[in-house]
Amino acid sequence: QVQLVESGGGLVQAGGSLRLSCAASRTRFSINAMGWYRQAPGKQRELVATITSGGSSNIADSVNGRITIPRDNAKNTVYLQMNSLKPEDTAVYSCYVNDVVRSDYWGQGTQVTVSS
Repeated sequence: QVQLVESGGGLVQAGGSLRLSCAASRTRFSINAMGWYRQAPGKQRELVATITSGGSSNIADSVNGRITIPRDNAKNTVYLQMNSLKPEDTAVYSCYVNDVVRSDYWGQGTQVTVSS
C-alpha cells in the first residue's frame, strides 16, 4: 500500500509563507501526477496544484502567482511553497498521488491556518 507522509503545516500570519512536503513510499508502480488539494470548513475539497512527472503543472486560479509546486522525482516527493498567504487559504491540505495504472492515493492531511 502506498504511503504518503506530509509535513509542514501550521499557523502563519497573513502575508507569510509556508512550505508543505509530501513523500510517497511503497509505490508499486511509477508515479504520474503528484499534488495538493485542500478543504476548508463547510466547503468541498478543491484543487490547489498538481504536477506530472514530466513537469507539467496545473494550478488553481485562487493561488496562481502565490505558490510553486516543485517535485523531486528521484525521491517521490512533492512540495508546495505558499507565499503571500491569506486567511482564505486556511484549510486542511492533502497530498495526492496518481500512478501510471491510474490509482489515486491521498495523504492524511495537514492543517494550514492563516491568521488575519
